[in-house]
Amino acid sequence: MGALFSRVSKTSSSTEKMAPVALKYYGQAQSNYKPPLIANENAYLGDVFSSEKENPEKPISAGFYRLEKGTPLVYEYTYDEMKIIVEGEFNISDETGQTVKAKPGDVFYFPKGAKITFTTETYGLAFYTGQRKQGAA
Repeated sequence: MGALFSRVSKTSSSTEKMAPVALKYYGQAQSNYKPPLIANENAYLGDVFSSEKENPEKPISAGFYRLEKGTPLVYEYTYDEMKIIVEGEFNISDETGQTVKAKPGDVFYFPKGAKITFTTETYGLAFYTGQRKQGAA
């Protein structure tokens, strides 16, 4: 199975194998990772992993966003991001007037420039991946 995952680089006259690249793993991150407070008294966000060191030109970062009942979070995206709701519920709206009651399993794409308002009546937890440097949210 190791050969299936090897990386190959083609040169003009031959094929040479590159050194193996290790995966990164955070077991049970949905329950064990606690994102830090980022805004208001109730909005938490933290990157679990980022590709910034391996790919500084086009990094992606991924982690968890948690919102508890309280102040709405209004956020204008300066990068493209995707989120999947993993626990709880959010009310998510944009400047076009579109509003969605988001539940576990729902997937969202927030394009660069979108201004999004997040609220919740209880709490919501989402996993995201964004095309940005680590900590640049």
